Amino acid sequence: MTDELTYEKALEKLDEKLKQLEDGDLSLEDALKAVDEARVYLKICTERLEAARHKIEVRPEPEG
Repeated sequence: MTDELTYEKALEKLDEKLKQLEDGDLSLEDALKAVDEARVYLKICTERLEAARHKIEVRPEPEG
């Protein structure tokens, strides 16, 4: 399921989890679960950005 998430969708879900944590209405157990889920979404966002960066990065031609 997480492999199918786009960067935008993962970012949206990350934002939702962070807002839940900021509200402070979660039990300790739910807060820990939200943190774990937020980490997953953050990792997805990071991976998607890194993949995009590799696609558009311009590398100089080797001299020789």
